[in-house]
Amino acid sequence: MKFRKLGNTEEQLSAIGLGCMGMSFAYGPADEQESINTLHKALDLGVNFWDTADMYANGENEKLISKVLVPNRDKIFIATKFGFRFKDGKASHSGAPGTYFDGSPEWIKQAVDLSLQRLKIDTIDLYYAHRIDPNIPVEETVGAMAELVKAGKVRYLGLSEASPESIRKANEIHPITALQSEYSILTRDVEKEILSTIRELGITLVPYSPLARGLFANINEAQNFADDDFRKSLPRYQAESLENNRNLAKEFNDLAASKGVKGTQLALAWVLNQGDDIIPIPGTKRIRYLEENIDAINISLSPSDLDAIDAILKKYPNTGERYNEGSMKLVNN
Repeated sequence: MKFRKLGNTEEQLSAIGLGCMGMSFAYGPADEQESINTLHKALDLGVNFWDTADMYANGENEKLISKVLVPNRDKIFIATKFGFRFKDGKASHSGAPGTYFDGSPEWIKQAVDLSLQRLKIDTIDLYYAHRIDPNIPVEETVGAMAELVKAGKVRYLGLSEASPESIRKANEIHPITALQSEYSILTRDVEKEILSTIRELGITLVPYSPLARGLFANINEAQNFADDDFRKSLPRYQAESLENNRNLAKEFNDLAASKGVKGTQLALAWVLNQGDDIIPIPGTKRIRYLEENIDAINISLSPSDLDAIDAILKKYPNTGERYNEGSMKLVNN
C-alpha cells in the first residue's frame, strides 16, 4: 500500500480509501457477510481510511462497520458524516422528497452521539458536514463541530460539497482537514475554483464516486438495476445521456484494455494522478472489485495517456448532470 498525508496533519492514510455506502444503501441488495469479508480484506491490503455517513441506510452502515472497526480500532482511520435527515424515518437519497438537511448546532450535538453509539467507539477520526445548510451560516455549523473536537468526540473536521467561500469561512472558525466532493473524469467541477482554494489552505481532497458511480463497468447493465438502485435517478443513466455514455465507456474501456488494465482502474488512476493531496474513496462491497481498485495505485499515466483520455471526453460531451435537480441544489453551497 502507498500512503498520502492528510491535510496539515501527520496522519498517513492509504492512497485509496474505502467508501462503505454501497454495503448497506443505494446500490441494490446488501449482503452483510460479503461486506464484512470485504472490510477484513481491506485491512489485509492496508486500506486504513474508511468512509461512512449516518444517512447510509439510516445508520445501519455505521452499525455494520462497527463489527470490524471495534476489534481493529487502532488500524482504521474512520470518517463519518452528519446532516441529512429523513422526514418519515425511511432512508433515501439526498434529492428525495422526504430527505432534508440539518446543519444546526442542536442537531450536530445529537448526531455525533448517535454515530458514536452505532460505531461503538469513543472518538471519530474525521467528521464531515455532509453538505452546507443553506439556511444556517456555515460559521455556526463549524463552530458547533469545533466544540466536538474540544470534547474529544472528534479529531478532525471536514466539509462535503462546499463552495470556495464556505470553505474559507469554515476554515477561519476551525481548521478544515478534508473536503469530500464528487470528482472523476466525468465530474470535474472542483477544478474551477475549489481545488486551488483547498490547496492554498492545505486541505486534502477526498473524491467520492471517483469511478463515476460505476459507469465504466455497468453502463450496459443500467436496465437491470434493482428498483432501489440510486443510479436509476441519475441523469447519466437516463435516455438523454445514456447512449452518449455507452459510447464513451466503450472507447474508454478499449483504451484501458490497450494498457492491460480495466476501465475502472484507468479511471481511478486518473484521479490519483491529479495530485498527492488527493485521496479517493471508491466504494465497493465485493473483494474482487476492492482488489482491482487497489491495483490502480500502480498504474502510471504518461502525457499521451492523459491526452487520449481528454480526446475521448471531448468526443462525447453530453454526459449529463451528476445528480438530479433536487440533489444539485445542495452542492457547492
